[in-house]
Amino acid sequence: MDTSNLFSLKGRTALITGGSRGIGRMIAEGYLAQGARVYISARKADACDQTAQELSALGHCVSLPADVSTMEGVQALVAAYAKHEDSLDILVNNAGAAWGAPYEEFPESGWDKVVDLNMKSPFFLTQALTPMLKKAATDHLAKVIQIASIDGISVNPWETYSYAASKAGLIHLTKRMAMHLAPHRIVVSAIAPGPFASSMNKEARDHGDEVAGRVPLGRVGTPEDMAGAAIFLASRAGDYVVGSTLVVDGGCAWGR
Repeated sequence: MDTSNLFSLKGRTALITGGSRGIGRMIAEGYLAQGARVYISARKADACDQTAQELSALGHCVSLPADVSTMEGVQALVAAYAKHEDSLDILVNNAGAAWGAPYEEFPESGWDKVVDLNMKSPFFLTQALTPMLKKAATDHLAKVIQIASIDGISVNPWETYSYAASKAGLIHLTKRMAMHLAPHRIVVSAIAPGPFASSMNKEARDHGDEVAGRVPLGRVGTPEDMAGAAIFLASRAGDYVVGSTLVVDGGCAWGR
């Protein structure tokens, strides 16, 4: 058994939504270190461009700003990517949103914004990119990795109704998509992160020591923790992980 290239992404292409910051940036940096050509997308063009410029020091990284919360944005991102590549090895559906409000006051706008971006967009972006994923699946498998959350697995104290529901839905959607796409040599899997410092998880970012006290492992996640999981699923090492969700949380989901 030759394991020297088990985790290599050399020569492969990756598109990461929400790639300008947080977990998306962690994954982008990891993929670049493993030799992939990386394309990142984010709604804010300036932030996306700045991150791509910074990450270009590590390898081929291109900014493709887009708002994938709408079907128009999904199609615009596909068209922008197609100007650079004619196939896609790895798609990471990471762009997401959250909304918190008391049960009695939770607004429809907070429901629709979160569910559309967290659950609808991953399906339709993958659907639109499936021809390119199929084209890449030659001597290796193409990969789709959904970024879910431990909030889709276990219940937390916060009133983030649409977020928890959308992430639970994404985990089940991953299974359904995986069953359809596996015969086409496209493997779909997911990651359920716990506390990682990011703009979305400001508590872990700004109160890391306090949050660490609630984590069985005793710390919040690092960029290496997230990059390692994403590299595993994207590379040959993760080829037989189909439809499953990898929990990367230091034990939080089971320790609540």
